[in-house]
Parts: sequence; C-alpha cells; structure tokens
Amino acid sequence: MTAPAPAPGTDGVEGVVVVDKGPGMTSHDVVGAIRRIVGSKPGRRGNRRGPKVGHAGTLDPDATGVLVVCIGRATRLVPYLQASEKTYDARMRLGRTTTTLDAAGEETSVTDASAVTEEALCDALKAFVGDITQIPPMVSAVKVGGERLYAKARRGEEVERDPRPVTIHDIVLADFVPGPAAEATFLVTCSAGTYIRTLAADVGDRLGVGAHLTALRRLGSGRFAADDARDLDALQKMAEAGDFADAVMSPADAMAEFPSIIVSGDDAAAVRNGRPLPSTGHDGTVCVLDEGGDLLAVMTDDGRSARPDVVFN
Repeated sequence: MTAPAPAPGTDGVEGVVVVDKGPGMTSHDVVGAIRRIVGSKPGRRGNRRGPKVGHAGTLDPDATGVLVVCIGRATRLVPYLQASEKTYDARMRLGRTTTTLDAAGEETSVTDASAVTEEALCDALKAFVGDITQIPPMVSAVKVGGERLYAKARRGEEVERDPRPVTIHDIVLADFVPGPAAEATFLVTCSAGTYIRTLAADVGDRLGVGAHLTALRRLGSGRFAADDARDLDALQKMAEAGDFADAVMSPADAMAEFPSIIVSGDDAAAVRNGRPLPSTGHDGTVCVLDEGGDLLAVMTDDGRSARPDVVFN
C-alpha cells in the first residue's frame, strides 16, 4: 500500500505540536497520526522517509490531555521536553483496588470507605508532597531484565521492582464525595516520571482503604498547557486546509523555558561546528540562538565552558 502524500503546507515543517490526546489511543497512535499528516513513511531497510516524529512523555491509553509531539530535527529536543514537570487532573475511587491500579484492571479488594473524611484525605495527600519514592506499576514501560513490565504483566507475571525517586511539588483536593465508594478529584504538579496511578494507590493505602485511579488528564507539560493543545481532528482539518504549519511551534519557542543566549559571527560558526563556547553565565542547559532567533544548539554550561549536546545545522 502506498503511504499518503504529506498534506499541503507540511513539506519541510519541523518543530513541536501540542496535541490534546483523546481517550482510547496510545501515545504511539498519536505519533502515527502526525506521521501521516507530514508524509513520514517506512523506507527501505527499515529507514523512515520524511521527517522523524516522536513524543515527549507517554500518556496511558485511557488518559487524555497534553502530549508534546516533535517533528523533524525537533525530535532531538525530546530528552529536554520530556524531563519537564507535569500537571494532572486526576480522579480516584477509594475503597477499591485493582491489578492495574486503575479502572481497567481486575478488582483485587473492596473496603467500605465511609470513615474517610475530607480532612483525613487532605492530610493523606499532603503527606506525599516533596521528594518521595514510587514502585513502578507492572503495567508501566519500565524495563526489568531487558523486557518491559507491561509485557510481563500481560503474561500474568509480577516481578520485584526497584523504587524510583520522584518529586510531588503540589497537590490540591478539588472535589470529594464521601461514602462507601468515596471518590475524590485532585490536581497534582510533579516531576517527570511520576506515576499518578501509583500515587492514588499509595494515598488509598495510607488511608487504610485502598484506592485506584478512575480518570486522568494531563493539563500541562513544562511550558505546554491544555489551552495550547489541539485534538487530532482539528490538526487534520488544518492540514487539509494547508494550515498545519500554524500549529507547529519552532524549536526555539519550544525550548523557551530554558535560558538562552544570542550569538553571531565567529561564535555562531563555532556552535554550528560543534565547538564549545566560553561560559554563558548560566548553569546547566542553555539554548543558543542566532540573530534571527532560530535555535542553533543546546549546550551544557559547567561554569567553565558551554559544550554542545545538540547542534542544528
């Protein structure tokens, strides 16, 4: 079968698209949809023709909200964008646990949660603010023994997992419905790599009744917010109208949360050739822009010099 040609106006487009992912599809499904829009398709020997496309931070199939998708050379920015803090709107049911820690799993226990008060729930949520450790769920993509945990889970296996450090910056209880099957909605801002289903289950354990996640929406990923996102239907319509480029943020704008410097002349030439610069006065990740505002490179400044990690030639 011949892959579809790129939509009008997508030739040469590269940058970042903020997608509002709907329920029932994987993050890979979203990447596939964007690939079709920009005409990216498998070539010979497994090589892909057309621009590369990748996402910066997986969302579970049942979860919705912000999924950052990178196109072309912007895929080199995935490690930086993926590491940004995340904000979620989450809902959990108290008094019921499942094999997957969410509503998709099989029920493993039921407890009357009538004794849980709003005050007790707030105290439990606050107890997780700060640096904590989480055990990755068996349905996660973490590799153990060279294999994804979710692959083992599909075979009914459960293996020991090492706890991982994460940071919960803030949790706010937005809604609470008490009762035997109490439900609560909370907003959480956290570091990359935080499992909200694990957080819900751990809160339930702290309250002594168990819990599982029933709904999850990512409201923000770094500088990208749900208000900036478009669903796939809207993006497809923009592509058909030749306006897809209007939905694509430049690499420089996508990295705007990081400090930046502007270079010209010999310094710009040095950067383009992958050579270091004197210290920029910023610690860690620094974006280097040309005089027109385009991203030339992403560098790491150790206080002595700035060395390129990613160069855009």
